[in-house]
Amino acid sequence: MGFIKEFKEFAMKGNVMDMAVGVIIGGAFGKIVTSLVDDVLMPFIGMLTGGIDLSGLEYKMMIPSPDGGEPLAGAVLKYGAFIQNIIDFLIIAFCIFLMVKAMNKLTPKKEEEPAAPAGPTQEELLTEIRDLLKKK
Repeated sequence: MGFIKEFKEFAMKGNVMDMAVGVIIGGAFGKIVTSLVDDVLMPFIGMLTGGIDLSGLEYKMMIPSPDGGEPLAGAVLKYGAFIQNIIDFLIIAFCIFLMVKAMNKLTPKKEEEPAAPAGPTQEELLTEIRDLLKKK
C-alpha cells in the first residue's frame, strides 16, 4: 500500500500537474503551428519557389544482381522529406520564439528586491571569536 500512496503523492505534486498541463497545451499548440506551416505558409513558399515539392525528393540505392537480372536489394533515401522537416522545424521554432517573446512582454516585470545588507567579513568574525576566547 505504501507504493500506491507514494505514487499518489508524486502525481499530485504541483510540478507534475503543471508539466502535464504544459504537455497537453503544447501538443495542441503544435497542431496549430503545424497547420499554419502546412496550410498557410508552405503554399506561399511553394509559389515563390516555383512549386518545388521537397518532400518528394529521394535517392534510390540498388545492389545489382551478379547475373545482370533484377537487383538483389535496395533502399530509398528520402532526403527531401528530411529537408522539409528541417524547414518545418525552423518555422515552428520561430513561431514559438515569437509567442514566448510576446508572453514575456505581457507578464508584469517583478521589481528587484534591494540587496541584503552585507554582513560581517570573515576577518571580523574570526576577530570576534578570538576576543571571546580570550575573555574565557
